[in-house]
Amino acid sequence: MPKVGMEPVRKKALIHATIAEIGEAGTLDVTVSQIARRAGMSSALAHHYFGSKDQIFLATMRYVMRHYGETVRAGLAGATTPEERIRAITDSSFHSSQFERETIAAWLNFYVRSLRSDETRRLLDVYARRLHSNLMHDLKKLFDPDTANEIAQGLSSLIDGFYVRAALQEAVPEPERIKAMVNDYLTLWLERTRRGE
Repeated sequence: MPKVGMEPVRKKALIHATIAEIGEAGTLDVTVSQIARRAGMSSALAHHYFGSKDQIFLATMRYVMRHYGETVRAGLAGATTPEERIRAITDSSFHSSQFERETIAAWLNFYVRSLRSDETRRLLDVYARRLHSNLMHDLKKLFDPDTANEIAQGLSSLIDGFYVRAALQEAVPEPERIKAMVNDYLTLWLERTRRGE
């Protein structure tokens, strides 16, 4: 019988264990038993809290996305101009709490899972729409709507691209260098606009 008040603690432990198992295996092909063992509990208890492996994966993705949202909000807290806000959003994607091996593996594997899971696809669509909306909020203050949309698409693609590279390749630049490269993309657009091109 589960102890009263322990559910949130154990659910969080299972979510962290899921991220660690996916990171170690490099795939979602992990079992509830592996996840539960890493979390220090029985697979029956894991099933009790989540119901199925799919629900554990979805809860883990929601947790990762919620944590990412908190990182973005923290970055935005110190930004005052539209340009600073855009850079704060893109920099948040490569914050040390986000751009770590296990979290990168989780993102990549959830992207793959979304190809055959409608619930996962919906979650990833929420993330993509929110990122696009956040970027557009300030890009529209600096560019015409069509250009702002193009830049938002480019910035989102750079973020996703660096995550894919980090998951699949050894030689990936350090996060600070990646932030600089993504920021260079925005700088090029700003300079182009200032020149009236």
